[in-house]
Amino acid sequence: MAKASSTPLDPAIHRVRLDSLRIFEISEAELDALERGSPESLYLNFALAVLAIAISFSIALATTKIETDRTFTVFVVIVVTGYLAGITFGVLWLISRRSLKSTAAKIRARIPSEGIQEGPKATPEQPGGG
Repeated sequence: MAKASSTPLDPAIHRVRLDSLRIFEISEAELDALERGSPESLYLNFALAVLAIAISFSIALATTKIETDRTFTVFVVIVVTGYLAGITFGVLWLISRRSLKSTAAKIRARIPSEGIQEGPKATPEQPGGG
């Protein structure tokens, strides 16, 4: 078989050496928390969307005269539900945001200070020995 020749369409590959590499040891619980990921962006999106709907219906209630009681009741229910759901999703967003950041901070806190290497624990010498 003929050897494949290099064509001008082959990509250039550049390898750069790392100066240092930090490896973190994590527990099973920390790995599970990182695997789950963060639903914070989903909670924030829901909170903003529902609050926008609630604000829109609030403005409609404040600026227009609604003739029928049924329509007025539907608007009020949408406004109240929207504000409650928006606040709930906002609180969930704050809680989930803090939990993932605290897990990462706890893992990073285990790194010793620069220049200090942890070695085996020294045991004090016993008097009269050796």
